[in-house]
Amino acid sequence: MKTDLEQKIANACQDLFGVKVFVELTRPEEQFGDYATNVALQLSKQLSKSPRDIGENLAEKLREVLQSDVNEISVAGPGFVNIKLSDASLIRAAQLSPSRAFEGQTVVAEYSDPNPFKLLHAGHVYTTIVGDAIANLLENAGGNIHRVNYGGDVGLHVGKTMWAILQRLDGENPDKLSQIPVDERATWLSTAYVEGNNSFETNETAKAEMVELNKRVYKLHAENDHESPLARIYWQCREWSYAAFDAFYERLGTKMEKYYPESEVADIGLAAVKDHIGSVFSESDGAVIFEGENYGLHTRVFINREGLPTYEAKEVGIILKKFDDYKFDKSIVITANEQEQYMAVTLKAIEQFLPELASKSLHLPHGMVRLAGGVKMSSRKGNIIPANEVLNVTEQALSAAGREAADSTVLGAVKYAFLKNRLGGDIIYDPAESVSLEGNSGPYLQYAHARACSILRKSDSDSQLAESVELETGERSLLRKITEYPEVIEKATAEYSPHILCTYIYELAQVFNRFYEHNRVINDPRQPIRLGLVEHYATILNNGLALLGIVAPDSL
Repeated sequence: MKTDLEQKIANACQDLFGVKVFVELTRPEEQFGDYATNVALQLSKQLSKSPRDIGENLAEKLREVLQSDVNEISVAGPGFVNIKLSDASLIRAAQLSPSRAFEGQTVVAEYSDPNPFKLLHAGHVYTTIVGDAIANLLENAGGNIHRVNYGGDVGLHVGKTMWAILQRLDGENPDKLSQIPVDERATWLSTAYVEGNNSFETNETAKAEMVELNKRVYKLHAENDHESPLARIYWQCREWSYAAFDAFYERLGTKMEKYYPESEVADIGLAAVKDHIGSVFSESDGAVIFEGENYGLHTRVFINREGLPTYEAKEVGIILKKFDDYKFDKSIVITANEQEQYMAVTLKAIEQFLPELASKSLHLPHGMVRLAGGVKMSSRKGNIIPANEVLNVTEQALSAAGREAADSTVLGAVKYAFLKNRLGGDIIYDPAESVSLEGNSGPYLQYAHARACSILRKSDSDSQLAESVELETGERSLLRKITEYPEVIEKATAEYSPHILCTYIYELAQVFNRFYEHNRVINDPRQPIRLGLVEHYATILNNGLALLGIVAPDSL
């Protein structure tokens, strides 16, 4: 409906004024109409006429062109043209589906990216939830989506953790690992990492040993060593990490297609960087760098003095590997915004030798989940909120409110609390607020859907919302909000912004509550029409929550 109207208005401008113009309709406050355009203001300077005069001329033309679609066209302020649809047009618009902007495109969505040998924390909860929702939006738009993640099973953080593990095991004694209880393994590893990092920063001897262990771990992979004592410790602890990841994803309802370990892509990135030394990369003090200053970015090391690939080189490797596996049309990487600079440098480096691949790659940074007082989480320092704790404290908040802490409600509360925030800003998570039935929360919207389903169950008659129906004021207000859904989905998808959908479905629920407060549905002469509205509302609420990864229960 919106796109069709925009084209008709553009054609009318061409006929009236002999100029081509880009028309973008907006949604004004309801008292002004269903759509508005500022095209008269755009044309004012070009035509050397007042925007009000242009608006009046255009409105007159549109009353002729759009007579079958609209009830009223008016001009407000300096020249805004407001359009009120006919009831029949509004009813037709409610049947429309969102566009399929990614139809036929192969999209790789990389997100979550947990590192073995570290603890999953609240930040991983956030990026996984956001990644799921964005992937859902793209899939809904016709994309062929591949959900993958990527993590560091090699690198200095592994050297730090392995050093601390060896201290705990009194050397390379893999048999002692069996003494660690199953339910304590993930925490045991993360605590070892914190111990290793602290020693790295304060103990030069330990630091040198960690650097050497880092090299030895790379060598385990190069030689496919699974039998030496160090190898047995490394592979067993890596497996513990992966088991924790699987349990975490299962609890969140996430299904990853593939996990890329850094060890699988490090050599790919290393080779690509070496192949372009002299043309893209340069040698400096025994290392290989990319001079980002030449492009308004930072200069960063891609191969260190030990000859090992850095995060940047590995990032080159994962991009090449993903393209080799999927031949993607679009690759989206979702990470915390602290990685924004290094991702920008990596993509700029790739652009120099594979520009098409770089143009298909998009980094979406998000903010940090913070502790009370705004303190940034750090797995290096240990002041983190474990991932499972986010869900556990939400369960406790539900219990404290006297409500059943069902998994679907817990997940609905956490997911919506994260997703309603604009991507990019930091989040301070408040469990009590997330479970409230009074405000903008996941459980509130789940309850709203259950309430609509309850209304529908009370009737055994058919709904009726034909184009011949004349709408009353409350009915029209609800239907008007319902018709915004395709536009909201299109915008949320194009901007990779689930918060846009969150805002809409919350506003929709509020409009429905006002409608239901003043308009009886069951046992009313207009029951068939109003049941049709309730059905539309429930369907959209269900679909919207599903795209956010939230269950829409039929009852609570």
